[in-house]
Amino acid sequence: MERTRAFLERLGLPAGDLHQLPTSPKRFPDGAQYRVEIPSTEGPRALAAIIEEAQRYGITIHRVSQGSGVFLLTDDEIREMARLAAEQRMEVSLFARPNAAWDISAMARSANGGVIAHRLRGQEQLVHCLEDVRHAAELGIRSVLLADEGALWVAAEMRRAGELPPDFQFKISVMMGSANPAAIKLMEQLGANTYNVPTDLTLAQLAAIRAAVDIPLDIYVEAPDDIGGFVRLYDIAEIVRVAAPVYIKFGLRNAPNIYPSGRHLEDVAVQLSRERVRRAALGLELLHRYYPDAVGSAPGAPGLAIPVVS
Repeated sequence: MERTRAFLERLGLPAGDLHQLPTSPKRFPDGAQYRVEIPSTEGPRALAAIIEEAQRYGITIHRVSQGSGVFLLTDDEIREMARLAAEQRMEVSLFARPNAAWDISAMARSANGGVIAHRLRGQEQLVHCLEDVRHAAELGIRSVLLADEGALWVAAEMRRAGELPPDFQFKISVMMGSANPAAIKLMEQLGANTYNVPTDLTLAQLAAIRAAVDIPLDIYVEAPDDIGGFVRLYDIAEIVRVAAPVYIKFGLRNAPNIYPSGRHLEDVAVQLSRERVRRAALGLELLHRYYPDAVGSAPGAPGLAIPVVS
């Protein structure tokens, strides 16, 4: 295998997983190692609850993300989320949908169909996804989640051509599924600004990815049941050390899947958001206990895609 490993190294990739777990020298633009993300923030009431709980626990939430899709929020709801986040100097990232799992795809519902469930099915669906991106930008949002490499490539071309604001960011969803340094390096080259790795990667695998890519990694330290259900709070200190710059992401085990959300699930979504902030407070306590020198970003730090409110 030595020739293959040597060739990988010539490409700037590690020769294997980094079991020595080197400390990452890479940082966010402000010099920080970590930021905190709360996912599944399904509307302005959920965001308001997150802000309230973060203030109660005395912690900083740097980014919230949403999963139901831009097109399943009203313009007023998006504007309200933008306003709330801008006041807190916090990033909001909305999912650009739909995708194969949400249309009439039979394969997406088959036993082996998960491989395409979050990809875009057909050119019309690519158009719809890009319309979600464009509409979010028009309403002041400066970050969207994508789960399709074709959408990433075209959206990055739109940004380059001035069709999207130059500071607009593309956060790659955990549903993309790329799990090795070469694949994630490709996403970076296509225009990704942050990448959400699969939830089950070891520290050695994360270290290898970090050696190959410069963009922040988004890492679930508690994962929803349908993507593993892992509770990795004791891993946070080492994740921050070896994978910086990293968004530590607090999902929630033993919680219902609420996508797509709406008024019929709003009270549940709000309570789930409150508990995710509590989990973040618990996780940050462990981080400070076991890695007291870890450096986190302040609100409004450089590189956050904070909404623009007109």
